[in-house]
Amino acid sequence: MTSHSVEAYGATPASRLTLLFGVRDRARHRSLMVEILQHARHARLAGATAYQAVEGFGSAGTLHSGHLLKDDTPLGIVIVDRPARVQHFLTQVEGLLHGVVAVLDDVEILDL
Repeated sequence: MTSHSVEAYGATPASRLTLLFGVRDRARHRSLMVEILQHARHARLAGATAYQAVEGFGSAGTLHSGHLLKDDTPLGIVIVDRPARVQHFLTQVEGLLHGVVAVLDDVEILDL
């Protein structure tokens, strides 16, 4: 396998939006995860991935995890697209994100 530096690949500037919340969070009487993913798909964003975490905690220090009797499993969604498209998407879903931790990063998409 040949070793290449990052500079050897073409790179496209992008934004990465990471949304962190819990499995019990709802929007419009539906799962917040489903609602956000449907908005992202409708907005024709380049991609969105939802994932379930094993455990996590926020600023309050409360440990969240998935257990049989108390399921407050942490969830996350990562969205990557051009910066202007991610910013526009944020304005469209802003009303759904009460209590959600949102992290916005400048990234580069590598042409591998």
